[in-house]
Amino acid sequence: MPTYRRFIPVLFSALLSSVATHTYAVEPDSDWDTVLEEARGQTVYFNAWGGSDRINNYLAWVAKELDTRHGVTLEHVKVGDIAEVVGQLEAAKLVGRNEDGNVDLMWINGENFAAMKRNELTWGPFATHLPNSRYVKDSPSIKADFSVSVDGLESPWGGAQLVFIHDSAAVASPPRSADALLEFVRGDGRFSYPAPPAFHGTTFIKQLLIELSAESASSTQALSEPVEKADFNAITEPLWRYLDALHPLLRGAGKSWPTSGEMTRQLLDDGEVDIALSFNPNEASAAVRGGQLPDTVRTYVFDNGTIGNTHFVTIPWNATAKAAAMVMSDFLLSPEAQARKADPEIWGEPTVLDVALLDEADQARFNDVDLGVWALPIGTGSVLPEPHASWTVALENAWIERYGQ
Repeated sequence: MPTYRRFIPVLFSALLSSVATHTYAVEPDSDWDTVLEEARGQTVYFNAWGGSDRINNYLAWVAKELDTRHGVTLEHVKVGDIAEVVGQLEAAKLVGRNEDGNVDLMWINGENFAAMKRNELTWGPFATHLPNSRYVKDSPSIKADFSVSVDGLESPWGGAQLVFIHDSAAVASPPRSADALLEFVRGDGRFSYPAPPAFHGTTFIKQLLIELSAESASSTQALSEPVEKADFNAITEPLWRYLDALHPLLRGAGKSWPTSGEMTRQLLDDGEVDIALSFNPNEASAAVRGGQLPDTVRTYVFDNGTIGNTHFVTIPWNATAKAAAMVMSDFLLSPEAQARKADPEIWGEPTVLDVALLDEADQARFNDVDLGVWALPIGTGSVLPEPHASWTVALENAWIERYGQ
């Protein structure tokens, strides 16, 4: 990631002044023609996870389209954990670096967005002024990010839901609840999950917590509010009791863990586990076509539903290329870009658009996407809301204290 921006020598200070005035002229609610004009010639530094070839290739296509259509250069700054970028922005805020920032756009959601909103690290409500935002679904998980109101400070990019992938040739009837999963491993079923704070592992224990506390109305309400308001020990006690019973029966016996959801998929392909985890309902379809899973795999969710959420992009308050960041955010919402992303041959992620709002030609783009039999069947299972963002770190810390190596 670049740590500075080059400045034009003093000889051209007058020119620099005029360029700087132009650079920072755009506002979140600026006329779109003004945004397009200002964006041309800018470079947008997009900080996003770089651990997937499919996603990286998709962003390479986005870069070509932005350059061709809008004269915008996209630099994908590949990061392992966006929380590190949030930390850098917090440090910049503390020292008063309120312009000329190194991050123009970032891929974010959950506790990281909550931290940015809390510390006023976002630019403004730009998302509601993007032309393609009119096609976005009217969804609770788009209006609120892990129970934190979005308020236009981030633009939706993709949908997600916790799913389980199994090989139907080995397991015909996979477990469809937390209790059934425990019985499955007690009967020599093979399973494991990534150790928190790995994202899939944290999501899995949140899923268990929601299900195990579902009988208590007070617990359900508490999960939607900041963790500081809750009796954490009382609410999480059923979770730790469950995990105490589960861990000795897992692959690795609770002493070694997969490092990611992708690793559980590899373990499934290698025949070391019977069930893999993913946060993409179409992951199996893409993996089968990529030769990473056998064509006998199928995707399912628990009978009472699984956690789902939306991931977003946001513009930091001190971004240099705000106009270009807005143009990219809008392009990521375009029916063309969303349909391409939904294709398992490309990425295979569910769209955030309400396809019914699109014209006939754009609806056809989505109708042409073939998810195959390996993806989660459309309309299967309910989507459960994420707990409040503050629960994420609290649960991770408690898990590490109990089970970390």
